[in-house]
Amino acid sequence: MSMPGMTCYKPGERSRLIYAIREYRGRKGEPKGFGWRDLRDLLVRARIQLGGPIVLVWDNVRLHLTVGMPEFIAANAVWLTVFQLPIYAPDLNPQEGIWSLVKHDLGNPAAADLGQITRVVKRRLKQIQ
Repeated sequence: MSMPGMTCYKPGERSRLIYAIREYRGRKGEPKGFGWRDLRDLLVRARIQLGGPIVLVWDNVRLHLTVGMPEFIAANAVWLTVFQLPIYAPDLNPQEGIWSLVKHDLGNPAAADLGQITRVVKRRLKQIQ
């Protein structure tokens, strides 16, 4: 299971958690995780949901630095501003706290299948929202 997500803040409004989940089932040609295009699509969805420009603060994980992302960021500089953090900076990145909460409460479940784990994670993320 792979999950990119964003904690979103807009002055005068409640905070939001925008995320996507991908289950990897080992099928031929199926991507194991998210690529830069998936991340791009998540950013576009966030812009639509939030209804305005985005100031994105993220770490320097490999996906954030792939060839397509800098081009996408430059092409959308009107509504997208990006600040890069060190690779792992939980004290600076509120999203790390979200994943920590999900993992902590998830524990070590004995799930029947991947879909059951996905449902538990989604339920937990909705509680956090």
